[in-house]
Amino acid sequence: MKVVVNLNGVIKGANKATVSVFDHGFLYGDSIFETIIAYNGKPLCLKEHLARLFRSAKSVYMKPIWSTEKYEREIKRTLAHFDKKNLQHIIRIILTRGVGPIGYNPKLCPKPTNIILVQEFSGQPQKFFSQGVPIWLVNRKRNSRDALNPAIKTGNLLNNILAHIEAQKSGGFEAIMLNQAGYITEGTTCNVFVVKNNVIKTPPLEAGILAGITRKLVFKLARKARIKIKEVNLRPQDLFTSDECFLTSTLKEIMPVTHCNKKRISNGKVGPMTQRLIHLYRGYVRKVLFLH
Repeated sequence: MKVVVNLNGVIKGANKATVSVFDHGFLYGDSIFETIIAYNGKPLCLKEHLARLFRSAKSVYMKPIWSTEKYEREIKRTLAHFDKKNLQHIIRIILTRGVGPIGYNPKLCPKPTNIILVQEFSGQPQKFFSQGVPIWLVNRKRNSRDALNPAIKTGNLLNNILAHIEAQKSGGFEAIMLNQAGYITEGTTCNVFVVKNNVIKTPPLEAGILAGITRKLVFKLARKARIKIKEVNLRPQDLFTSDECFLTSTLKEIMPVTHCNKKRISNGKVGPMTQRLIHLYRGYVRKVLFLH
């Protein structure tokens, strides 16, 4: 699988792209990131991703030295190293505090490290969309908003990793975490939705979740199709008694869920509302990126 890295504006192959052991992104997880998907060399929702990157940077007192326009140019330049026809690519933007001596003071790092990592992506297995995936409601709680706010897309992901390991050990494709109040938040790499009586429901941002780009797109598509959708605090019971459930993220797109903690959802099949949203989402992608 081909990988190309843009390290501070210099294009390198994967085996030559290295970061200093004194980079604070490595030392402390002091970094932010965005993951973008490109179809046929065309990034989806690029401006929305870059806007969120800059919001995350502001939240951690980090000042990017590249502008939005500079990021757009560098992403395009990095993608140009691929044969883009009929391929998908993952674009990972990473911005670290930079290289500096050991210590927490941000003044130790005079310049951030900018990384754009692009790799070929074959997409999720089709059976995930036709048969659904199992999720697992884990014991590990999501970081609280007044500690390390999940709204910040930070590279400090140990909370997510440990939850994901817990889910995998139980046979779950993805972990679903609760907040300290016992409400459902999100998965380790995705937002979560349930359907009940033809109404789509998902946790509000205030529950302690990331404002997902695909999550926002689902609201747009549902409202245009006159499907009822709302933000509401959800308890675990709302998940287990839902008519349907699905996950959303840049790389998962709209992914059906058919089991939670081995309990069937939608009789273990992909529900009609989820099927409709998958169709709407794929139609939107084809339209905005002029794909055929």
